[in-house]
Amino acid sequence: MDVLEIMKIIPHRYPLLLVDKILEMELGKRIVGLKNVSMNEPFFQGHFPGYPLMPGVYMLEAMAQVGGILMIKSLGLEIGKYAVVFAGIDEARFKRPVYPGDQLIMELETISLKKTISKMKGVAKVNDQIVAEAILMAAARELESIKK
Repeated sequence: MDVLEIMKIIPHRYPLLLVDKILEMELGKRIVGLKNVSMNEPFFQGHFPGYPLMPGVYMLEAMAQVGGILMIKSLGLEIGKYAVVFAGIDEARFKRPVYPGDQLIMELETISLKKTISKMKGVAKVNDQIVAEAILMAAARELESIKK
């Protein structure tokens, strides 16, 4: 799945769209996504000048977006009507820094999958080394209810 199809599924846009490609997806079970980390990312201007590191919260957000795609597709939610919003983060750990030029591979497996609340185990890797991991919880919300 390329970025154009991803943008049909989730409402995120630049500068907060943090998924470039979906590499694998097994509905209801697991998904693997890719983020090409570029020096052009706006967060590198301030994090940190002269020593650019991808902020951990952006790694978690990228994993959440990948998980949101799995959630929307697995639950058969109407595309363009729903967004997936964070409901919680547990056991977040950051193991290694992520630099411009890295490819962030995010692997998520479902623990539970429901529209009201889903839970997934996420692992982010660069060059097959774990850089971050967390348990992510999310809920599907109609976009109209979020705008209010």
